[in-house]
Amino acid sequence: MRSEPKAVLLDRDGTIVVDVPYNGDPDRVVAMPGALETLNTLRADGVPLGVLTNQSGIARGLITEHQVAAVNQRVDAVLGPFDVWEICPHGPDDGCTCRKPAPGMILRACEKLGLHPSEVAFIGDIGADVEAAAAAGAMGVLVPTPVTRQEEIDAAPLKADTLAEAVALLRGAA
Repeated sequence: MRSEPKAVLLDRDGTIVVDVPYNGDPDRVVAMPGALETLNTLRADGVPLGVLTNQSGIARGLITEHQVAAVNQRVDAVLGPFDVWEICPHGPDDGCTCRKPAPGMILRACEKLGLHPSEVAFIGDIGADVEAAAAAGAMGVLVPTPVTRQEEIDAAPLKADTLAEAVALLRGAA
């Protein structure tokens, strides 16, 4: 029997907002269906929330850190406020410790929240999200989208069809 997480960390693109590859335009931020209601339920219950996002477009020269910050501000305006934000600006070959599936962003978010990774859950839409949670010692839940590969779905220990279902699963109601 696992206990309910003390904080919920979320992937940005494809999990709480519609994935727009290398989005540098805040006007293109669109919430995933049901995301605001689900996040507000967690907030009403006093559960801290964080957003962790790989943004390799910065390393690739496709978007700037300023553009990512503007998009994140829009996400915060549409779905926030969030208690913690973590961004990895590195590319897949940079060897950093923060780019998912590495656990760095989860570990930093936990440190900022004053929680042990075993006390948090991370919800994302691809295998790297679930792998990062496992590497950090957190609970991971996969909410697949059309871009999620079948092998990622098959490998995920916890899966849900929607963000709301993922939260219900974490809270033992599913």
